[in-house]
Amino acid sequence: MTVDAIQFLPPLLMPAAPGPAAAAPAPSGQFAAWFGTQLADANAQLEKADLGIQRLAAGDAGNLHQVMIDLEQAKLSVQLVMQVRNHMLDAYRELMQMQM
Repeated sequence: MTVDAIQFLPPLLMPAAPGPAAAAPAPSGQFAAWFGTQLADANAQLEKADLGIQRLAAGDAGNLHQVMIDLEQAKLSVQLVMQVRNHMLDAYRELMQMQM
């Protein structure tokens, strides 16, 4: 009776000899890239809303409705980023409380 190896499973990580080849693979960073993009977008929206408020205060703003829409978009962007951050912190805390 012969037993064939299962080919579709990745090999188990065995402790290797010390050296650069034994380092763990780096994470892909897709979430970090997305989160960085969201932070940059929220910052850009905040700057746009701030500029609208400054123009409104100076009497240069022609459309009050657009200034208010920009403010609301900036507010929602910041809330999204904060909620993602809060959920990530909660997940991290749960992982840290797990017993091995």
